[in-house]
Amino acid sequence: MVLIMKKALTILLISMMAMTFTACGKSDSSDSGSSGGSSVSEEKPAEEIKADTVGTKLYVDFKDKAEADSAATAQSLADAVMANPMIQFMPMTMPVEQGLLSGFGNAEIKGFKEGVMFGPAIGSIPFIGYVFTLDDGTDAEAFVKTLKDNADLRWNICVEAEEMVCETVGDKVFFVMSPKSFEEAPQPEM
Repeated sequence: MVLIMKKALTILLISMMAMTFTACGKSDSSDSGSSGGSSVSEEKPAEEIKADTVGTKLYVDFKDKAEADSAATAQSLADAVMANPMIQFMPMTMPVEQGLLSGFGNAEIKGFKEGVMFGPAIGSIPFIGYVFTLDDGTDAEAFVKTLKDNADLRWNICVEAEEMVCETVGDKVFFVMSPKSFEEAPQPEM
């Protein structure tokens, strides 16, 4: 009986995924990985970031709070980022454990002692972010490189972020994939 229920559930999930792929479609097959978006860290040093996009504005907000309170937890920083008045959706935060995380394909994200995902409660908005407190001894530069190398701006089938921002402040790492503006959020190609 349990085996039959598992098979039925599997078939139902596969059918739902197939309908999602059919409804949303995929844009050009060359749109994989993090190409096409911007990564603030590669463009300019953290001190020179111009806060003119969703990701950069949220990073500057995070940076100010992290520098003001070096003992702040990843959870309190993620909650503060989601309290920003520019957030135009029902926000949520959720602790995460080391391993597979949404937005990074099959890469296991390791080397942090506290991680918190933040984003919209509804998954049709191209926005996902994380705040990590790194383990003692974790190479922050290597950790950030792992995030950037494995980030997929089109992690959520029907949506695609326009930018990726990944920066560190002390032992804290801020990561977000988002539209550049909430006023003109990109629409998926059908």
